[in-house]
Amino acid sequence: MRFSAARARRLALGAQGFADPRPPGRVDRRHARRLVERLGAIQIDSVNVLVRSQELPLFARLGPHRRDLLPSLAAAGELFEYWGHEASLLPVELFPLLRWRMDAAHERASQRLRLLFRDRPDYIEAVFEEVRDRGPLAAGELSDPGAKSGPWWGWRHGKQALEFLFWTGRVSARRRASFERVYDLTERIVPARALDAPVPAPDEAKKTLLVRAARALGIGTARDLADYFRGDVVESRSLLAELVEDGRLVPAEVEGWRDPAYVHPEATIPRRVDARALLSPFDSLVWERARTERIFGFRYRLEIYTPAPKRVYGYYVLPFLLGDALVARVDLKADRKASTLRVRGVFAEGGCSPVDIAGPLAAELALMAGWLDFEQVTVDDHGDVASALARAVRTVRA
Repeated sequence: MRFSAARARRLALGAQGFADPRPPGRVDRRHARRLVERLGAIQIDSVNVLVRSQELPLFARLGPHRRDLLPSLAAAGELFEYWGHEASLLPVELFPLLRWRMDAAHERASQRLRLLFRDRPDYIEAVFEEVRDRGPLAAGELSDPGAKSGPWWGWRHGKQALEFLFWTGRVSARRRASFERVYDLTERIVPARALDAPVPAPDEAKKTLLVRAARALGIGTARDLADYFRGDVVESRSLLAELVEDGRLVPAEVEGWRDPAYVHPEATIPRRVDARALLSPFDSLVWERARTERIFGFRYRLEIYTPAPKRVYGYYVLPFLLGDALVARVDLKADRKASTLRVRGVFAEGGCSPVDIAGPLAAELALMAGWLDFEQVTVDDHGDVASALARAVRTVRA
């Protein structure tokens, strides 16, 4: 199959849920459940300058919704947290497909966790027994949280032990409102239907994850598909060849792409995409930066860890999707004390008109402010869209 760059872009947007209109009425758990099933993973991140990242993919696709939708699905046993694409909320049906990763924790976990297991296996087992007897527990609630492993940011040994147990799947976790992980035995968090489901052989599980990635991405290279659930790209290439031979994926070529691509056989290409969305830096549409540049011509780098004087666009910059293009970068901050959604900077992407961007962006910002129960949107005078956006925001407010 051969695709133009434009058709491949629409295919990717449609697969990610941006070709569908937002629900006209109240957004409930059914909508969230279908979306998470479609995406396969919602990446979690602790940065809270706007909202926690995991809330934004739902808002981008569904619009305003109850902010406890994802926690409520997790509490009901429909989602679980594990290493999917980084720390992620995943449909519980994926649990058997990740058993191989849990079994490989002794090789895949970080070095400091593996060293703790090597040097203090009895301590890790004691932590497990305490969770079994007293759980659910946060790391700081252990009777022996242990010494820190480094400077002030280093984890205590108790936290490391819990994280190693989390890697192995012996314990699972949920999040408090503070974002702190609270650990408990996996069988007390993950429902029996997932725990007792047949566990495929590792290669078959990895192939199924690649197919899930293809369905979520619409179209992707071997690197794109492997990255979605953080698989090994070299290993994935041989598995992809088997999937093509079995008819579970279809090989493709895309105009301007150097590497061959793969398409899910049930993928459909929307005739047009009329999206309007502010994207989390960790949204699955843009989390793989090389793919984002290849599909949208949008070079995206998060500048949180860049010293302020050296930042080009800002601290927490969200791409703005309009139609089928990424047309602007918006540096946003939730000023909760002032009940204000603050635009600290806004920049048009090459060739896009600030005037054409301002109206739709003002409407999306007003929608977001209402969702966050904020009283106003303000625009700082920074970026080439700022003045046009400030005028549009005043119009929307009026």
